Amino acid sequence: MIENSFVHIQGIGPKTEKAIWQKGIIDWKGFLSHSGVVISAGKDAFIRAQLEDSVAHYGDIKYFADRLPASDRWRMFGNFNERSVYLDIETSGDYSVPDTITVIGLYDGSNVYTFVNGRNLHEFEIAISSYDLVITFNGSGFDLPIIKKYFPNISLPACHIDLKFLLKRLGYSGGLKKIEKDLGITRDDSIEGMNGFDAVRLWNAYTWGDKDALELLIRYNTADIVNLKPLMENSYKRMKKLIFSF
Repeated sequence: MIENSFVHIQGIGPKTEKAIWQKGIIDWKGFLSHSGVVISAGKDAFIRAQLEDSVAHYGDIKYFADRLPASDRWRMFGNFNERSVYLDIETSGDYSVPDTITVIGLYDGSNVYTFVNGRNLHEFEIAISSYDLVITFNGSGFDLPIIKKYFPNISLPACHIDLKFLLKRLGYSGGLKKIEKDLGITRDDSIEGMNGFDAVRLWNAYTWGDKDALELLIRYNTADIVNLKPLMENSYKRMKKLIFSF
């Protein structure tokens, strides 16, 4: 989708981008090789210069993350999915203290990495630096602000896709578990029906000596991140089909 995008260029919004596509110019190469006027002589010259700059920065995710509207950063998934990671945190429920985070889960599409407060949570800061794109559900309103508070000097991936808002554009509302059910994604019976309040309860039980509670909490957190992958892949395919439906 990056090569098909024009909205990262200053002055081009969704309507202008769609007008370009409707003229049969569906990607950068098509625009750069077009011999006639697309919008206007002056505007076309500016767009060509910007596209040449885009080609030069093709593998630089930060370049496009800085230029694409937040609502269109989903387009970067197809180009950078191999450098992406799914993230979810659990908390103690007490937001007045710096050790709010109890568990952080990362899933790179193949492997799950779990970071637990009091064990290896400090290793998260190095682990997350290996990725260019982070994908969450409501991460912009919850996970990432809390992470930044806990790790004040952290360098998070250059691009963030929040599936909560992307799924809302596709007609899905509510929490992650509800949307999973709406799309036919199931969970193991041992964690079916669990929510954030249960996660706090399990952490408290663990701190009181119940090791099995931590195992269940990690299983719950793992489901949260693993299930984001099919949601992201499905959303990406549907959004591509939606915006190219002309």
